[in-house]
Amino acid sequence: MYFENPLFVIPTLTGTIFVLVGIIILKFPPKKINSLYGYRTLSAMENKERWAFAQDYSAKKTVKFGALLTLTGLIGLVYYPNEIISMMLGLGLMTLAIIMIIFRTEKAIKIKFGKDKTSLK
Repeated sequence: MYFENPLFVIPTLTGTIFVLVGIIILKFPPKKINSLYGYRTLSAMENKERWAFAQDYSAKKTVKFGALLTLTGLIGLVYYPNEIISMMLGLGLMTLAIIMIIFRTEKAIKIKFGKDKTSLK
């Protein structure tokens, strides 16, 4: 019954995955700037110092928002809207977590390092 409610399944599974991925990146951060593994945005990939900061910061935020997402999935244990509403709420929570991780990491990069050198040209 619980595993049929997308409001439980989506946030709980994705939140757990976020926590695991965040822990993996904290324990085994990508050393070199690459396009396969880690937090990869143009601002993070600008230089090695930004890269290292972005990996650490985003991994911590991924763990935090993953745990929060997993906890919000518990709503699905007591609230049973119809399937479409459950799916929309579950996907909405997941999307919000992703947006918050990116928004907060980009803001932290901007605060720590200032504007991109490329934007001054």
